[in-house]
Amino acid sequence: MIHTQASLMEQLKGMGIDPQGTLLVHSSLKSIGEVQGGADTVLDALSEYMRPGLLVLPTHTWSYIDADNPQFSVRQSPSCVGILPELFRKRPGVIRSWHPTHSVAALGRDAAEFTSGDERWNTPCARGSVYGKLLDRKADILLLGVDLRRNTFIHGIEEWLDIPGRMTDSHEQLYTETPGGEIISVPSRRHCGLSWSQHFWKVEQVLETGGALRRASFGDAPVMICGTVQTTDILSRMLLADPELFSDNEPLDGGTVPEPLPKTKRGIPEKG
Repeated sequence: MIHTQASLMEQLKGMGIDPQGTLLVHSSLKSIGEVQGGADTVLDALSEYMRPGLLVLPTHTWSYIDADNPQFSVRQSPSCVGILPELFRKRPGVIRSWHPTHSVAALGRDAAEFTSGDERWNTPCARGSVYGKLLDRKADILLLGVDLRRNTFIHGIEEWLDIPGRMTDSHEQLYTETPGGEIISVPSRRHCGLSWSQHFWKVEQVLETGGALRRASFGDAPVMICGTVQTTDILSRMLLADPELFSDNEPLDGGTVPEPLPKTKRGIPEKG
């Protein structure tokens, strides 16, 4: 079957995603199957559906921006997380944030406000960064042909809770070259320790049982949609109860959602 912009938009409508809200998309283009017009049609469908709201794609550069190659260019540095983000960031009207390793690109309402200020934070997913703003906006995260191992937002939850062993204590001296050519110093702590994200899959059933994750299809691709508010609530309980939750690849015993935490122990700070 060949998918079209119209058929892809029909599938998006069936997912229950608010077109006036905020949507972050992690993606695998090849998982979608054959699309008339290819990758551009996929981006057209997502952009048109979210036209009244805000569409966000990660344009990360963590795989090659580091102490040995410290300068990130907002205009020129390619994304290391797939074809769709790389094409999306170059589209007219799309605004890219200025974080040297964990930038995102956004199109639509409040895109400039949403992406602004990330170069002020010395960690990848600070509460005041775009990842915290996703929570403030009650955004959805669309995992398009990929699983929870690609869900960077979970790194944010770990960071906000100050889970031990996730971040370096020291900073790398990185720099951001702005679209206007200014060079900004951005000392940055990095993710460290185990490959924590490779174990994020373990909570899939718990999130689904708790109503934080629902399933759909986009083209041929299986899709998971994660609500940021519900995901934060459930994973905060789990990580505070067991900070070593993502330290191994052993399946959980069941899909039971933990009891709500008392307000005094919830741990996630308010807006940054």
